[in-house]
Amino acid sequence: MAEKRGYSALTAALHLVMAVGIFYLFALSWWMLALPWGDARPFPYQMHKNVGLTVILLVVIILFDRFRRRPGPLPRSMSGWMRKLAIVDHAALYFLILLACLSGYLSSAYSGWGITFWWTVDLPNWGEENEPLNQFFSDIHIWACWALFAVLATHIGGALYHAFRNDGVVRRMLRF
Repeated sequence: MAEKRGYSALTAALHLVMAVGIFYLFALSWWMLALPWGDARPFPYQMHKNVGLTVILLVVIILFDRFRRRPGPLPRSMSGWMRKLAIVDHAALYFLILLACLSGYLSSAYSGWGITFWWTVDLPNWGEENEPLNQFFSDIHIWACWALFAVLATHIGGALYHAFRNDGVVRRMLRF
């Protein structure tokens, strides 16, 4: 059987869904943190947790599909340093997405507020309410999100660069 090349339709679609989810998480977090304490806060916080946990699942599916089906080499028009930067950028993206989502989950688990995944499955808290651990994971979450924001800017800049060069890199992902 011949080796399949290019990203699968599943990976291409999930990449776009994950991108929308991550930008939604950034927008939602800025809005929910500005809300006054009271009855309006629990829903956006729970929605933030649900989308963050869903992003973890999307990353796992994308990585599984990525290693199962190799997309093939990057175009020869890319210089060596660009190829290396692309590898570092993608590794940093996956690492920071997982770090941000997992640290957010752990912060919530130690905050005393439970997590019910999409209002149907209660997830474990891993321990009792613990403010120092909550703060520790919250700090990691915030720093990971800011680092993710910076790496996403690089990623989007690279995608735009390749789109304007029309060198085939963007077409590999979008499958056209």
